[in-house]
Amino acid sequence: MLRDEQLSILKDISQSIAFADDRHGKIGELIADGYVMKDGDLFELTAKGITAVEEHAAALAADDMEQAGASSDRLI
Repeated sequence: MLRDEQLSILKDISQSIAFADDRHGKIGELIADGYVMKDGDLFELTAKGITAVEEHAAALAADDMEQAGASSDRLI
């Protein structure tokens, strides 16, 4: 399972956001695990990386929906 910091890096790469040099070492782990590939000076998500970001976003959306449902239940 990916840590929050790793998911943050994957999201930054998916949105083409530059990140600090101190995070480059952590990218090596993500490359070794098959989530990221290097293309010249750029990093790109692999299919596995894209899936991880999408699954995380879906889980967050589901949590938000559950919390919204619980909040509306309390109003009744």
